[in-house]
Amino acid sequence: SSKFSVNISILTVAIVIFLLVLHHNFLGLSDFLKRELSDSNSLGLQPIDFIRAVPPRPADERNDKEISVVIAASDERLGGAIAAMNSIYRNTRSNVVFHIVTMNDTVDHLRLWLSNTALKNLKYRILDFDPRVLEGKVQVDPQKADTLKPLTFARFYLPVFVPHAEKAIYVDDDVIVQDDILELYNTPLKPGHAAAFSDDCDSTTNKVAVRGAGNQYNYIGFLDFKKETIRKLAMKANTCSFNPGVFVANLTEWKLQNITKQLEKWMALNVVEELYSKTLAGSITTPPLLIVFYKQHSSIDPMWNVRHLGSSAGRRYSPQFVKAAKLLHWNGHFKPWGRTASYAEVWEKWYVPDPTGKFSLIRRRSEAYEAK
Repeated sequence: SSKFSVNISILTVAIVIFLLVLHHNFLGLSDFLKRELSDSNSLGLQPIDFIRAVPPRPADERNDKEISVVIAASDERLGGAIAAMNSIYRNTRSNVVFHIVTMNDTVDHLRLWLSNTALKNLKYRILDFDPRVLEGKVQVDPQKADTLKPLTFARFYLPVFVPHAEKAIYVDDDVIVQDDILELYNTPLKPGHAAAFSDDCDSTTNKVAVRGAGNQYNYIGFLDFKKETIRKLAMKANTCSFNPGVFVANLTEWKLQNITKQLEKWMALNVVEELYSKTLAGSITTPPLLIVFYKQHSSIDPMWNVRHLGSSAGRRYSPQFVKAAKLLHWNGHFKPWGRTASYAEVWEKWYVPDPTGKFSLIRRRSEAYEAK
C-alpha cells in the first residue's frame, strides 16, 4: 500500500506540472493572440489604399510616448493641412497628437472634415490663434492687407500651443510625410539648441539650386545688411539660411531662452527699421528665425524636408528621388491642391475629400503640358 501511495503522489505531481505547463502555454498563446489582434487592428482598419509594406514589429517596440505635431490650418488651405495630417497618421505607429492652430471662422469646417471622414480616429486638439498678438509686430501695407497671413506666425508660439511637451515637431500645411514621423521626432539636438532645421545648403537643395540666384539660400537674401542694426549683429551675409517650414523644437530650451520674446523683439524692430530684404525672399516669417537661431540650431536629415516642389525647380527631381524622400515640401507658388505643381499626384493620394464640398481641387493639367 505504501508503494501505491508513492505512485499516486508521483502521478499527482506529474499532473500538476503538466497543468502548470499547459496553463503557461495557454497564457503565452492568449498573449500572442492579443498582440496579433492589436497589431492587425492598427493596420487592418485602414482603407486599403493606405496600407504600406511595414515589417511587423514586436509589441514592446510600440512607442506610447506622445508625439506632438503642430500644424496651422487656414480656411483657404485646409485641404493641405488635412492631407499632411493624413500622411503622418497613416505612416506611423506612434502616439501622434496633432495640435491644429486655426482661426475661429475655420473651427467648424475643420471639425466636420475630421469627424466625418477616414480621419475620425485622429488624436487632435484645435487651438485658436488670436491675430491681436501680432499688433505692432507686423507692418501691414493697407493696399496688401489681405496678404498678411497671421497663422504663418503660429510657429513662433509653440510653448503656448503645446505647454506640457518637452519636444514638438512643426510642419507647414504643404507637406506630405512618407515615413514614420518618430524618426524626425528623434532628431538629436545639441545641448543649448532650441530647434533643428534643414539648412538650405544641404545636398537636396543643391540639386535644384537656381543658377544666379544663390542669395535666396543665404542670409543676405532675407536680411538687409545695409542696416546698422543688422551689421551690429556681425552675422556673415553668405551664411547658409534654413527652411522654417519643418523643424523639431526642444520646448524646454525654447522656454529657457525665451525664444518667443526674442522673435517678437525682431518683429517689432523690423516695423520701425525695415530690417528685412525686399529683393529676393520677400518672407516676413523667416528673418526673425534666422537672426535668433544664427549658428544656434541643430540640423535635421535633408530627406526630412525635400523642398521646392512648389516651384519650377521641383521638376528636376527624379521619380525615384521623390519616392525615397521622407518628407515632401511644396514650398513655392504652386501648391499641389491649386495650379499644377510637380508631383501633385503624390499629394493627391493622401488628400481626403471635403465632406462639405467647399474645398475643391483645381487641376490645370493643360498648363503643365504647355509648360513642358
